[in-house]
Amino acid sequence: MKVQKKVIGELNKCYALATFKDQDGDHLLCAAEKNDPCFMYDFDGNYEAALWPGPGGVMTLEQAPGSPVLLATRKFYSFNDSADAEIVYVQKVDRQWVSKTLVKLPFVHRFGVLRGGSADYLVAATIKSAHAGKDDWSSPGQVWVAELPAKLDGFDEARQLKMTSLATGLFRNHGFCKYHDQGVDIALVGSDQGVYKIQPPQDKDGDWQVECLLDQPASDMLYLDFDHDGERELLVFSPFHGSRLAVYKKIDGQFAEVYRHPEEMPFLHAIWGGQVQGQTVAFVGHRGGRRELLSIQYNPQT
Repeated sequence: MKVQKKVIGELNKCYALATFKDQDGDHLLCAAEKNDPCFMYDFDGNYEAALWPGPGGVMTLEQAPGSPVLLATRKFYSFNDSADAEIVYVQKVDRQWVSKTLVKLPFVHRFGVLRGGSADYLVAATIKSAHAGKDDWSSPGQVWVAELPAKLDGFDEARQLKMTSLATGLFRNHGFCKYHDQGVDIALVGSDQGVYKIQPPQDKDGDWQVECLLDQPASDMLYLDFDHDGERELLVFSPFHGSRLAVYKKIDGQFAEVYRHPEEMPFLHAIWGGQVQGQTVAFVGHRGGRRELLSIQYNPQT
């Protein structure tokens, strides 16, 4: 596989990426970790617009289901500077991009929208719940949930979406990913306590389900069928912002380590997984040491 690198712009500490679709076509969005803009490009890399000049602190970008509305975290500048973090929604009004507060949620880091039955649900993960000073991790993070209305126009700083705490006790609650698995949408969160699977109710009277898949510390993870045997494996970075990459496979009902990368990779952080040329591939990167970008896939010969 040959990869060509093309520089299409500059953004200080670019952090979050997403695709976005509206009446004008398909777009690529990129937003910043610090106090910088969010830029929109077309799929050929041509600049189109700045959705906002700031603030930044954007850890997650995701399009709202079925509408040209963008959801984003903002004001999460670091785990020591995120008490004012919030989720906003952004849409074009009279040819101008307008941002409004959906919910102020201190320390919100990642989120995703899941479909459950006939409703959409917002699932948001806070990395901690409070702190008294720098590097204070004494207050664990949580998972927050809410039904997400189809129309968001009525929400703003004065009238916010009400969210409910679903799970707590999750220290360094950093990892988040979502999938459609066995006919239902799920999200995975990763923390010092392990990897947990979150499933929304499938009807109005149903309950949320929370299941621990792995009781090992997880900074980020993927949940994909790497060996194409019909069962998903877990690819996990550990511990928090750590240097270890391992793959876990379910054996006799429990996830067990079946692969560990032979070299440590300081500050593992970038992660994406999916289908490339018919194979399940993970792309991972680390921010320390040699700062490599690697592709990882299953090799039946080894």
